[in-house]
Amino acid sequence: MSDSSDQPYVFPSWANYLLPVVLLMIVGAGMYVPATTYLTLSAGTLNPGYRPEQPVPYSHELHAGELGMDCTYCHTTVEDAAFAAIPPTQTCINCHNPETDAAGLRKNSDKLQPVYESYRTGKPVKWVKVHDLADYSYFNHSAHVNKGVGCYSCHGRVDKMGEEGVYQVENLSMGWCIECHREPEKHLRPLDQVTSMTYHLELPKVGDETDEEAQLRIGLELKEKYNIHSIAYMTSCSTCHR
Repeated sequence: MSDSSDQPYVFPSWANYLLPVVLLMIVGAGMYVPATTYLTLSAGTLNPGYRPEQPVPYSHELHAGELGMDCTYCHTTVEDAAFAAIPPTQTCINCHNPETDAAGLRKNSDKLQPVYESYRTGKPVKWVKVHDLADYSYFNHSAHVNKGVGCYSCHGRVDKMGEEGVYQVENLSMGWCIECHREPEKHLRPLDQVTSMTYHLELPKVGDETDEEAQLRIGLELKEKYNIHSIAYMTSCSTCHR
């Protein structure tokens, strides 16, 4: 009778698939890292300059610029909610009422037909989202607006964007967000100037201050006044990734 210790060790049948699986995981990881890096950092992903075609050629240059309409007239939730909200059709109809002769503005314009169709049918205009943060990023509009971060800091000179539509000015990357969170004083302004598109051009200066020096002085004062969180909190992963 032979000793069992002399018998060759027999691997279970599933071990035949172990090596290919391990090799596949190694190759997959090797492809995943550079692919993720490329998709995360490429200009196509970060998308500055992205300007989708909208169903209505709405001109912010006309409404927010020439007519001086405040951002909050249309984007009513920015001070109270996490999202900016696209205005309902009724907001447009307040001025462009097809049934009103005296107050209706440019009611016969072909450009307004999608708005009137929406008004008649009750179906919303299918606006295309421009600024689209990753789903794993938590962003709250009201938290920024109520702490003195101006619309201009993220959206640029919207009052200069015409019928071609609004476009994405910044790259919306994590590095861009962190840069502001580390030095929020560079972007803070009085609350009554949050929606101003020209505040940064009209900074109240002391002596021969430059624009940058004036902003830092005002920003540091407002940072304390608004009780802005510490840099440690502002740059913590859990602050934006919940």
